[in-house]
Amino acid sequence: MAADVYPVHQVTRYLRELLEHNRHLHEIWVSGEVSNLSRASSGHVYFTLSEGGASLRCVFFRSRNLSQRELLTEGISLLVHGSLTVYEPRGDLSFIVEFVQPEGAGAQRAEFERLRAKLEAEGLFAAERKRALPRFPQRIGVVTSPTGAVFHDITDILARRWPLVTVLLQPTPVQGDGAGPSTAEALRTLTLEAAPDVVILARGGGSAEDLSAFNTEVVARAIVASPVPVVSAIGHETDVTLADLVADMRAPTPSAAAELVVPDRAEVSHRIDAMIGHAELRLEQRITDAQRRLDAHVSALDDALPDPAAHRLALQHLATRSDHALGVKVDRTRERSAALRARLEALSPMSTLKRGYAVVDRVDGTHVGSAASLQVGDLVTLRMHDGSRPARITDPAEPEAEV
Repeated sequence: MAADVYPVHQVTRYLRELLEHNRHLHEIWVSGEVSNLSRASSGHVYFTLSEGGASLRCVFFRSRNLSQRELLTEGISLLVHGSLTVYEPRGDLSFIVEFVQPEGAGAQRAEFERLRAKLEAEGLFAAERKRALPRFPQRIGVVTSPTGAVFHDITDILARRWPLVTVLLQPTPVQGDGAGPSTAEALRTLTLEAAPDVVILARGGGSAEDLSAFNTEVVARAIVASPVPVVSAIGHETDVTLADLVADMRAPTPSAAAELVVPDRAEVSHRIDAMIGHAELRLEQRITDAQRRLDAHVSALDDALPDPAAHRLALQHLATRSDHALGVKVDRTRERSAALRARLEALSPMSTLKRGYAVVDRVDGTHVGSAASLQVGDLVTLRMHDGSRPARITDPAEPEAEV
């Protein structure tokens, strides 16, 4: 049977895929001393990591090394995080570096710094991403161990400060193998199934190793993915975990977290009393102002409306004055009438007739104005003050006939 023959590129590609899919060679930490350090014009950094007579060619690409170039110097001992691969064109084994730390920092601290830098670069620590806590939550979720004092302390404080709240416990291991994934799953389950208004992620104090579950990427991303605000309360105030950095709010202790998520009923009661008092004062002031305006309107209306008594008195006074003026005018008119009557009487023909004169009228009643208008033989009437008499016109030269 003939042996199989493989082209070189198939072999190098197989080796690359084999290495990149091996979880023991992917996302690992390697320690060693830096040598053959070379900085390319592209910004990439190449070096060899040596230890115990063995060496590993490393590549630190520009996109990853921008904030860590100063840590790379010839001869320094480093902890390097990355993955193994094969450069297919040359078949070279290479270690693709993602993060470096001084070897004295320790692997656990180095891993923390690596994840911190990664999550920070994604903006997961940004203040503008953090959500405000609800002022008056009704359902509070707690992710912690069901044993120990942490959950007991939280429930006691919540009951004292705001007894209206419902506490939802989602138990989970908070240390040991698998604690990180278990905690992340507990957080997801609680927020999706119980629908709390806010969640407290809590653990009591302990060593850095005890708190390591809260420095895992899976927990950090579960907090970021939570549909409701998350308050972290991990360890003591001096302990800072990745969970604290991505949480919407960090509390120094679990007890402090309980105080943060609910209001104090005594303080709320005091504020309500103050608001009621303020509202009553405002209402009294508004009533007083309204009464003042009403009084002003009534006064203005009184001034605008007529006063019957005053008008009656004025009318009486006017009537009196009118009566007096009318009487005076009547008297004066009478006096003037009497004077005019006297003058008329003095000018009247009757007054003249009384003095012995007579008025000559024709028989047809027309007045004779002159003697020339009369002829001899005309009949006339002589009108005197006490009566009339007929007469005939005669010629004075003729003898008067006997009657």
